[in-house]
Amino acid sequence: MSSELSILALYGLVVIVTILIQVLAAAGQVGLVPLAGNREGMDQLPGMAGRLDRAQHNSVIALALFAPAVLILQAKGGFSASTLLAAQVFLLARIAYVVVYAAGVPWVRTLVWVVAFLATLYLYIAAM
Repeated sequence: MSSELSILALYGLVVIVTILIQVLAAAGQVGLVPLAGNREGMDQLPGMAGRLDRAQHNSVIALALFAPAVLILQAKGGFSASTLLAAQVFLLARIAYVVVYAAGVPWVRTLVWVVAFLATLYLYIAAM
């Protein structure tokens, strides 16, 4: 398996861990019973649980954008040193994004989001 595909798998695990941490934070904040219900009428989660909820939703979207780029490059045999670097930058920026978002640091969160987004964009450009 190529390094880019390994990074894709690692990022999938990052998303899974983010979801698990968010569920634990939400359960600690509102309890399991409201989370197990249909959540109708449940207010948006405040604090860290809410930030983690938003971070995990954004992480799933990032995965939906990152995965096709990597898979297209795999299919085309287009991996290179620069695509590996872009994938590495993406992974590190996305990990930083979740940590910084959970901590509630707005401007840094935006900066690392942009870095990961640009890394993904680069992968699509490289695939063309």
